[in-house]
Amino acid sequence: MFAITVPAPGGAEALELTAVPDPVHGPDEVLIDIVAAGVNRADVVQRQGHYPPPPGAPAYLGLEVSGRIAAIGSQVSGWAVGDEVCALLSGGGYAQRVAVPAGQLLPVPAGVSLVEAAALPEVACTVWSNVFMSAALQPGQWLLVHGGSSGIGTMAIQLARAIGAHVAVTAGSPEKLAVCHELGAEVLVNYRSEDFVAAVRAATAQRGGRSGPGADVILDNMGAVYLARNVEALAAYGRLVVIGLQGGTRGELDLGLLLRKRAAIIATSLRARPAAEKAAIVAAVREHVWPLVAAGDVRPVVHARFPLAEAGQAHRLLESSAHIGKILLTV
Repeated sequence: MFAITVPAPGGAEALELTAVPDPVHGPDEVLIDIVAAGVNRADVVQRQGHYPPPPGAPAYLGLEVSGRIAAIGSQVSGWAVGDEVCALLSGGGYAQRVAVPAGQLLPVPAGVSLVEAAALPEVACTVWSNVFMSAALQPGQWLLVHGGSSGIGTMAIQLARAIGAHVAVTAGSPEKLAVCHELGAEVLVNYRSEDFVAAVRAATAQRGGRSGPGADVILDNMGAVYLARNVEALAAYGRLVVIGLQGGTRGELDLGLLLRKRAAIIATSLRARPAAEKAAIVAAVREHVWPLVAAGDVRPVVHARFPLAEAGQAHRLLESSAHIGKILLTV
């Protein structure tokens, strides 16, 4: 088969389409003929040499795909050759075929094309596991999403609104904020010119109860650069969930303020979790998110598609931050 390889870490030009051995699926895995793959910032970091795949994972980039089942392991049940699926991966999605544990498979939701289904697994699993399973966002509470126009951001807005929560977002342009508003965000903050702490506290200033002003949950992809301000933006009993480190890994934390707010900081990653944990997250997404997608309440937001051989172009677009939603590679 052909796959995108990275002979040496570097820029987008480091990506090469190369003939490689076909994957071999194990007894608890299925083999997928890939139709499309999602492009994620983790792929860029791996291309740069800073995010090696976990032990046993394919060396190639790619954390989510859609396609058709080509073969099934001896211990797999509930799936058949030819089924149209999408899947959460530990790697290997930038290719023509991939082997994946059956527990990480999802059916293509009703109303979503096979290609666009590749935009769903990583963002749906990331948002559901962090915002709902870990941070327990509830109806009526406030969620602040940094990078609201990203793939994860657009999914977080929709899911929060679908369960009856309120959403504030940050983004870097009026065009991006307009899309966030269309998806259901109520408080729109241009981080280039506005203070998200002031905006969130103003929007929630009249709220009574034990929480008081601030966000109940913050989904943060920036890390250190936003750490102190995020704690300021939290409501009492708030939960800050850090899922990315685009703004650095080391920052100062006011533990006194965190204590006074009785707040919590949760830091998670999805890729390196054990297979059983991933299977539990995928099962929860199928139970809770897939009906919302099938009903049209939640949809994948796809900005652009590139042929697999043009993966470098897809990475350049992602790194430019000029996109809204997801970028896909088609095979």
